[in-house]
Amino acid sequence: MNTTTTILNHNQIGQKIKRIAYQIYEANSFENEIIIAGIQGNGIFFAKELVKCLQKISSLKIILCEVYIDKKNPLSEVTTNITKDLYENKSIVLVDDVLNSGTTLMYGVKFFLEVPLKRFKTAVLVNRNHKKYPVKADFKGISLSTSTKEHVEVSFNEKSSKAFLM
Repeated sequence: MNTTTTILNHNQIGQKIKRIAYQIYEANSFENEIIIAGIQGNGIFFAKELVKCLQKISSLKIILCEVYIDKKNPLSEVTTNITKDLYENKSIVLVDDVLNSGTTLMYGVKFFLEVPLKRFKTAVLVNRNHKKYPVKADFKGISLSTSTKEHVEVSFNEKSSKAFLM
């Protein structure tokens, strides 16, 4: 029998986004400009919400970047919708919805390390404590200890986002 447990409701996700945005701002308050790089799919949706919040609370110039990673084949080419010169020597926050094994974030980090950066951090809404790679989330909404058989899913929607465990 499959059971689904809601771990974050819409309001809680909003609170987590706001808290993470404040943490990102505090870590970059001395910068003029930062890059928020969201991994395609839920990562870019989460990144867009962070950008909206950051624009309300800070005077930082924020560049939103979409990162394209084939999650089923992360060794294939990773690309972005902005050119390298836009993020070179800048502070970057790589964003995804869930940190599961660390594979997606690992290949995302690898991509950005091909150019000199000022600072590199990661942000996730849900951090699962089952990592295959030594990747950590610098900013996280919630950390969960789950079994390897359980799956975390985030459903983003303007009016009814939620994160649930299956």
